[in-house]
Parts: sequence; structure tokens; C-alpha cells
Amino acid sequence: MNISVPRRVTAVAALAALALGGLTGTASAGSQAAAAAPDIPLANVKQHLADLQSIATANGGNRAHGRTGYKASIDFVKAKLDAAGYTTTLQTFTSGGATGYNLIADWPGGDPNQVLMAGSHLDSVTSGPGINDNGSGSAAVLETALAVSRAGYQPTKHLRFGWWGAEELGLIGSKYYVNNLPAAERSKVKGYLNFDMIGSPNPGYFVYDDDPTIEQTFKDYFAGLGISTEIETEGDGRSDHAPFKNVGIPVGGLFTGADYIKTAAQAQKWGGTSGQAFDRCYHSSCDTTANINDTALDRNSDAIAHAIWTLSGTTTPPTGTVFENSADVSVPDNGAAVTSTVNVTGITGNAPSNLAVGVDIVHTYRGDLVVDLIAPDGSVYSLSNRSGGSADNIQQTFTVNASTEVANGAWKLRVQDKASIDTGYINNFKLTFP
Repeated sequence: MNISVPRRVTAVAALAALALGGLTGTASAGSQAAAAAPDIPLANVKQHLADLQSIATANGGNRAHGRTGYKASIDFVKAKLDAAGYTTTLQTFTSGGATGYNLIADWPGGDPNQVLMAGSHLDSVTSGPGINDNGSGSAAVLETALAVSRAGYQPTKHLRFGWWGAEELGLIGSKYYVNNLPAAERSKVKGYLNFDMIGSPNPGYFVYDDDPTIEQTFKDYFAGLGISTEIETEGDGRSDHAPFKNVGIPVGGLFTGADYIKTAAQAQKWGGTSGQAFDRCYHSSCDTTANINDTALDRNSDAIAHAIWTLSGTTTPPTGTVFENSADVSVPDNGAAVTSTVNVTGITGNAPSNLAVGVDIVHTYRGDLVVDLIAPDGSVYSLSNRSGGSADNIQQTFTVNASTEVANGAWKLRVQDKASIDTGYINNFKLTFP
């Protein structure tokens, strides 16, 4: 930050999530409730922190702007996201005579005019490795993004994640990103969630109070855990949400405290030590992997996923005429392509511009697979091209503009395994015509 337990959600919290308006929009009649967010594995988040610590150790003890440790941190995060099927963009800027980097990762799908974004700054100060500030936020956002990939999540909104450079020098990277977004693109961003220091060793549970919908989403989550929260004031406006807020984008986020002192009342409420800073190693060389409270990191990581799933919405299952083939088709390891066929009959005219293609492929490494829809005339529509990294299975509904195709005829799902070792099969293939 720049200063110049298992989850359980109560019925009340779940109902509140469904009732959220504004940012989330109003659910139409017949739409599904928001899908439950997955538990974010603490071990995975801590492994990312260990990797960032190793990067700092190998690069002069820090990951600061303009230093080799920062570029290595960006490369580390980018490689994880590329392998998970994200479209990544490395944005460069200059500050203090040195090149800075922002990393933007877009999850394919969702309404491009309704963007939900989450981010964190990845740089440290020069005096330390910056594991709580802000490896904690960066690692939790990264693991949430990877959880989106593992789940094959298809939200209504388009998901975008960001890792900012030179925050410690005055929010330089996030300001550059926002200032270089054309007005039309800014208007598409319906919310930005910021996570800066979420594993402080003497933690508090602070929620940004900038946007009421985002704020309530986090409060509901923590209420489901029986944890009272307080409004975040220590870093108000002094982290990467500020540039977004300044152009009218709704913002929110979480924080566990920096060098402010925990009061007796807060210690009674949250545990920990009163009269001591939330983070005694703030902006110091001792901000290492030993400077993390696992419980706070775990709770806040799960809260991030809860907010992403709640605020992005889920796609309403398509309704209409369904043509389906549920016969299993084995996919040979690193072998020839195989197909599953559905024969469409009784549909007048051409296929729709929003043909729903339901794909259920059971496979131990989805990143091996190339998946296409083949129209009756042989036209090929790419559905997945070795995306998703090491996650299992492809179980999702794709939307294809097939309006140039005659509806009736033999449609095929073509699957090919392009690498060795992992195996699987087509479990189900269906087309839904509205």
C-alpha cells in the first residue's frame, strides 16, 4: 500500500446477494441464483507468496518498480494466467526514468459491455520483498483468477483482472491504465475491486465503503462467518481503487491494516494484540513470508472469490429445442480427432446468432484439447484451443453465431488431444435452438 476457517454463508447473506441491484443488475424472471463461489485453497495462495519471496531474494531483496524483481514478478503472474487460458496484455509506462509494467488479464466470454474488474498492486518498496504489501493481495487475486479457469466459470459479466506497477510511487500504474482507457471503455467497467494488504500479521477486517453494493457484498460474506467488519479509513483513497473512483467507476475492496495501531476494542473483536500495529513490518525488510496471518489471508481470499461470483452473475441456462448426444466417445491420447454428432431436424431456416453449444468433456488436462463445432456444410467454429491449462474437463455452454448456417443437418463436436499423457472422453454434446 502507498501511504504518502471454513466458509459458511447464512441464508440471510445468500438472499441479500440475490437482491443486490445497481452493479449486479436485476435478475430476470426464471434466471438462476448466483453460482456458489469455490473455496480458494490457502495452500495455493501461500505458494504464490513463497514464489514471490524467492523472486525478491534472487533480485536484491525487493520487487520494486524499475528493479529486476518487479519484472520477474510480472512474468511469473503472466505465465500462470497464460497457461490458464486468459488473454493477457502487458502495458508499459515510464516513471522515474524506469519502465513500469501493468498486467491485464481478460477471461474469455461474458458481456463485453459489462466488465467486472479486480486488481492489486504487485510492486514492493525498495526496502523489502513486500509479501503482505502487496504480495498478499496479488496472490489472492491470482488464485481467484485461476479458480475461475478451473471452474470453467461463465459469468454474465466479462471478468478482467489487473496487477499494477509503481503503486508505491503514487499509484502510477493504475493511474496510467485508467487515464489511457477511452471514455467508451471506461463506461463498460461496472465495478473495480481492490485488494491491498489482506494478510496482515495482527489483522483487522476492513471493508471499503465507496460503493454500497460492493460494500454490502463483502459485509454479507463476513457476516456469514460471524465476523464483524469496520469501514476502511487508513488507506482511504491511497491505493489503486482511487483512479477508478475518480472517473466514476464503482469501487470497493478489503484491507487488514498497515501501521495504524490495533485498539483494545478491535483486539477483543478480532483477536490479536492491542497497542501494536496491524503490520509491524509495513514497508520494512521483515515483510517476508513470515509476516502473514494465515487465517486472515484465507478468509479474505475466499471473500474475493465470493464477490467475483456474486457480482458477475451467472448465465441463465438456455431454453428452447434441444438436440443431444450423450453417447461416450473416447478421445485418444495425442491422437486423431474424434466427433460426436447430433442430427437437427424440424427447425425452419438458419441456425440462430446465439446457438448454445453444450460441451461436457471429461479429461485430466483440458489444456491438451482442441474443440470445434462443425456445421452441416463443414464450416468450423472454434470453441476451445488448448486453453485452461492444467485444469480438468471442459464442461460449459458456448455461444456461437451460426446465423449463416442452415439449421437442419448433422452437427458435430470435434475434439482432438494434441499432447501426450492425459486422456478423456466426450460425455455429452448438445445444441439448444431458441
